[in-house]
Amino acid sequence: MKLKHRIHKIAHWEYWSTFTIYLPLFPVWLYCAWKARTLLFFHGANPSIKYGGMAMESKKEIYDLIPENWIPKTLFVSSQTQFQEILSELKSHPINFPIIAKPNIGLKGLGVVQIEDVDELEHYQNNSDYDFLIQEKINFLHEVGIFYHRFPDEKSGKITGIVKKEFLSVKGNGKKTLKQLVMENPRSAFQIKAIEQKMGNEMQKIVPENEEITLIPFGSHTRGAKFIDISTEVTEKLEQKIDEICTRVNGFYFGRLDVMFENLELLQKGENFKIIEINGAKSEPTHMYDPKHSLFFAWKEITRHWRIMAEISRKNHETGFPYLKMKEGFLALKNNLAIEKRLRKISSVD
Repeated sequence: MKLKHRIHKIAHWEYWSTFTIYLPLFPVWLYCAWKARTLLFFHGANPSIKYGGMAMESKKEIYDLIPENWIPKTLFVSSQTQFQEILSELKSHPINFPIIAKPNIGLKGLGVVQIEDVDELEHYQNNSDYDFLIQEKINFLHEVGIFYHRFPDEKSGKITGIVKKEFLSVKGNGKKTLKQLVMENPRSAFQIKAIEQKMGNEMQKIVPENEEITLIPFGSHTRGAKFIDISTEVTEKLEQKIDEICTRVNGFYFGRLDVMFENLELLQKGENFKIIEINGAKSEPTHMYDPKHSLFFAWKEITRHWRIMAEISRKNHETGFPYLKMKEGFLALKNNLAIEKRLRKISSVD
């Protein structure tokens, strides 16, 4: 079975490392850098976000930019905060269990967990040596990633892609254990460490026929979610609503909105959804990870979005936004990689 999974990983580019996917596009980055007149052109993409949202950005600072009615209730927890202070803050907001906890500086869904009660929250804090956020759980069942951009000299922006995220799950047949079902599907088998850590003894129980179990309730590709390209479902009303929100986020021009929603019909009308996160310059056009798309399609989409980002940065620079110094920029990228490595270890993600 392990050999089968290894072959599957090699044959499907969506599981390849970021380095393997992006290395062939280095000449494209150099071309964009030449057009923007800086190798670190990502910095100018979103002037209000640290390093444009490429590295070391604070999620709390980004949430503070977004109109409150479009985001979950959010509580910032310093690594130095005492546990009793956290409980007091939860009562005063109020935010009820279950809740979502996530690192304040994080990426790719790493370190994000759903917490059911006070004991689990205390365990999370005790095992976290970083600042984190506590958020109310949004009870909409569906999630999409919406890629948006706006040029600084234009009044309105555009949606360039939208991806539906199917959470990692299995369906029982009344014969096999949860672990057997997980190992049958390469997508879930790749997440076996994190699943075993979460499910514990449940892994050895037989799952009743047609019972569906959500293994990881987060729409992150690194956490096993399947990405489906639904860019053709973008409507004028949805684009207008996203543009209305994003133009109110001062200094935001380029990135992806992760959105929880009730159903597709209401989303297309620009209704009944919540923004659970905004990502800046490091955002990928994640609709490219739809299994139906080729690596060449992905390269085309990455190139298209890099060129847009470089143009936005150049225009922001022309209106007075200073470019990032090389030493500071590369140090930020280095520190960000260190954080990713630590979070991968904590999250048991290979």
